[in-house]
This record gives sequence, structure tokens and C-alpha cells, in this order.
Amino acid sequence: MDYVSALVPPVVMAVFFIGVIRVIVKTQGGANKAKEDAAVDAVLARADGARQASDA
Repeated sequence: MDYVSALVPPVVMAVFFIGVIRVIVKTQGGANKAKEDAAVDAVLARADGARQASDA
């Protein structure tokens, strides 16, 4: 039974990792892509504006 308890944590982590990868792949693109891109662009523009304001 020691081998079962030794194998359970790596198996659980592998299943969790595969699940995370599937979620990441499924959420790329599609209907949410434009919304996510717009949010990232807004954050980058805000950071760039703050940097330029601090330089002046």
C-alpha cells in the first residue's frame, strides 16, 4: 500500500495540470478574444500614459 500513497500525489497533480491546460486552451480565441485584447490594450495604454506623465 505504500506504493499507492507514493503515486497518488503525482497523479493528482498531473490531472490538475491537464485540467488547467485544457481551460487555458479552451479560453483562447473565440468570442472573448476581442474583449480580452481590449482589456489588455487599455491596461497598457494606462501604464504608458502614467509613465509619460511621470517623465514630464
